Amino acid sequence: MAELVCFDPSCRERYAITDVLYNCRRCGGLLEAAYQFDHDAGRLKKLFRERRMSNDPLDASGVWRYRELFDFLDHYSCVTTLREGNTPLLEAPLAAAYGGLDRVAFKHQGFNPTGSFKDNGMTCGVAQARRLGMRRVACVSTGNTSASMAAYAAAAGLEALIFLPHGNISFGKLAQSLEYGARTFQVEANFDQILALVRTLAEKMGIYLLNSVNPFRIEGQKSIVFEMLDQRDWRAPDWIVLPGGNLGNTSAFGKALREAREIGLIGTIPRLAVIQAAGSAPFHDFIENGGEFRAVEKPETLATAIRIGDPVSWPKALYEIRASRGVVEKVSEQEIADAKAQVGRAGIGCEPASAATLAGIRKLTAKGVIARGADVVAVLTGNLLKDPDYIYRYHTGQLQAPGGAKIEPRFANRPVVVPNDADRIAELIG
Repeated sequence: MAELVCFDPSCRERYAITDVLYNCRRCGGLLEAAYQFDHDAGRLKKLFRERRMSNDPLDASGVWRYRELFDFLDHYSCVTTLREGNTPLLEAPLAAAYGGLDRVAFKHQGFNPTGSFKDNGMTCGVAQARRLGMRRVACVSTGNTSASMAAYAAAAGLEALIFLPHGNISFGKLAQSLEYGARTFQVEANFDQILALVRTLAEKMGIYLLNSVNPFRIEGQKSIVFEMLDQRDWRAPDWIVLPGGNLGNTSAFGKALREAREIGLIGTIPRLAVIQAAGSAPFHDFIENGGEFRAVEKPETLATAIRIGDPVSWPKALYEIRASRGVVEKVSEQEIADAKAQVGRAGIGCEPASAATLAGIRKLTAKGVIARGADVVAVLTGNLLKDPDYIYRYHTGQLQAPGGAKIEPRFANRPVVVPNDADRIAELIG
């Protein structure tokens, strides 16, 4: 009963779920998977909980466990799973205090197989590629998407083609793509320019595109919300705070929440708060200033996972922000770096883009937008070791923002050089 539908409310053109499309043929709008749900909420909750005890690969996946909520496949033999999802909700009192909250829980997607939330969407995107008989998959990536696609393509026996901006990627992320055997092309252009290039190549050569413009990526990323709600016994929080780059997660989270309420899994929709880096904040500026959406021609931020100047999913994200009465905030490089250090002090750790959530919470509580006693879930999108150079440079006072401005190591934990002398070391420790 699944089909592809144009997201533009003035169009809503419909297509078969097996059509290889990323945009509407009539109006050029984004596409989404649509379903005719006929589920009993109580039965689903019981089923999802029972599956946690199952060793079946589909049930053991924190994505496919919730497959009734994105039922676009007619069979599951095309699914490749690395037991993605299954990511924890972590309480962080120190980070909560820094953010101006009584408490906060981090939904840490860095616990995924390749260390980021991309795995939730990629398992669905690769399943659709295999269903369609595709042999090659491609993506444009600043790091996490390429690592995820390379791993799932390798596991599925597909050829992975990765395109990335030359010189603008964390080596921790690039190393994953190389290790998983993907063919990697470093293009002398920015992310948005390369995406246009690759879309042309995909159409010309019959390659399946797995960036977030692919609607099945969005379907997989909905599972982040379903799993979080399941972990909370289907009690919706007041706020879900997440970083904003290409805005695929914003689109996926909003869609998941609306569908969960439609089915009866939750009674209210949490408010979404999307946080962008100040040097790559076209969505924030659009929400703040109105008028036409304008891309940032030269996006800049050390948080490479959200260094995107022309996010393809902004129309969907706009709808979800409005539907959830949400907000969009932007934070500086200094604010991201300090917040990242605070997440680390909580014993959790994350990549720079993830720390935008805590930096944004700190600003929104200071403004009175989020109440101190609010029930807040913040999403950490990637693992601490995605960008280790950033961490070392911050704690040793060497980190610089784009343009060369020094980032102050306000919460530095500098390593200390010591002599080979037990008494001297004991003195320093004491």
